[in-house]
Order: sequence, then C-alpha cells, then structure tokens
Amino acid sequence: MSGPRQPVEYVLFDMDGLMIDSERIYTIATNEALKLSGKDIEMTWEIKAGCMGLRERDAAVHTLSFFPDISISVEDFLVERNRVQDTLWPTVPLLPGVRKIVHHLKKHDIPMAVATSSRRRNFELKTAHHDIFGCFDGKIVCGDDGQYKMQGKPAPDIFLVTAKTFLDRAVGSPNTEPSEVEGLERAKGLVFEDALAGMQAGKRAGMSVVWVPDPNLLKLGHPVDEKPDQILSSLEDFKPEEWGLPPFHT
Repeated sequence: MSGPRQPVEYVLFDMDGLMIDSERIYTIATNEALKLSGKDIEMTWEIKAGCMGLRERDAAVHTLSFFPDISISVEDFLVERNRVQDTLWPTVPLLPGVRKIVHHLKKHDIPMAVATSSRRRNFELKTAHHDIFGCFDGKIVCGDDGQYKMQGKPAPDIFLVTAKTFLDRAVGSPNTEPSEVEGLERAKGLVFEDALAGMQAGKRAGMSVVWVPDPNLLKLGHPVDEKPDQILSSLEDFKPEEWGLPPFHT
C-alpha cells in the first residue's frame, strides 16, 4: 500500500514470530510431539499457517485435525511439545529490527505494549534473557490472562484489552460496537503482526496493521476479508515517519 497513512499515537506488538524467532522452535517441538504417533509425519507450512497467532490448545487441535488417523490426544501432544519447547525457549533470539524500533519508541515516549497469544508462563521463559522487554514496563497481555475474558485471535479482544488496560486508550470493549469517539481512538493504534490471524485481529480492532509475514506464509496466499495496511519483509524496513512517528535519525 502506498500514499499517506493514518497517523498513529500508540503501538501494539505481537511477540512470537514478530519480535522473537519462536516459530522455528514451535516447528521443532511440534514435529517431536508428532513422533508419538509412530508415523513419519511432520507439520507443513499449510498446517503452520493456521496455527500462528492461536492460543496453545487451539493450535494443537488445529494441528492434529490434519492427521485424523493417528491416536495422539491433545493432552499428550501438548505435554510432549511443551517439554521440548521448555528446553529451547532460553535460546530463542530476537528478530532483526526489533531492538531498534523498541528503543526508538521508548526514547520518544510513544505508548507501547505487547499483546501475545503466548501463555504467561511461556512468555517469561521466552523473554527472560532479553532485556528489551523491560522497555514495556510490564505492559504485557498474554493469551491466558483469564481476568480479561478474551477470545483468541482473530477476534480483536487482545488488542483492545491491551490498549484500554495498559495505555489508557478509550477504545471501548471487544463485544460492543464502538462509539464515534472510540472508533477514532482505535484508529490511532498501530499493530505489528506476523500471523494471519493476528493481522485479522488488528484490523477487526479498528487499528492500522503492519504485517511482517514469513515468506512461506505469503506463498500460501491469504484469502481473508481483512487486508493489512502495510506488508514488510522485515521490521528493519519499517519507517516510523510514514506513520506520523519520529524518524529514526532523531
């Protein structure tokens, strides 16, 4: 998309696959869990595309639905997948461009927060070795934060809850039609996402979305009604001044 963009005042980050290279670990752990079947099966990108952005159990159900002839229960699958993941989370690296953007927004006092489908426990394992997450001052909403009673992505709940709870934005509630004022407030938000479901959630929240999908995801196409406002191959390509934010050289 080219031309003038909607100026924004606050920024919401997804985490998995957007800030950290966790999708690689999810693939490794999922394939290890599928070995419980005793068959030579693996997760394809078609399967993975449907998992990205979903909460843990929903992603497991989606994955196993592609293998109706195996007898792995969702519970056993998750136990094995989590066992493998837990050994790898302390090694997960940041993705390119993340540190620069977060420090820049922090320097210029741009309100920002993280809205991740990851469980709180896993969030802590994934981020403990990355000081960059301290820049968010605890403004983090996780998929299993039950006090918010959120639906998972592609529902807009997590982005609206995060903006309202931690950034004090008058965006209204997920289950009600926004007023004119609430709609305008939603439009001031910018969401960074890598998953298709996350991109949909951001647009359904009435916010602008910068989508940074894996090239393999793009190859599959994305036949959904929602369209991102910008598609980037890497966060390194983000230009804040296009969104009314201070440019990097300031």
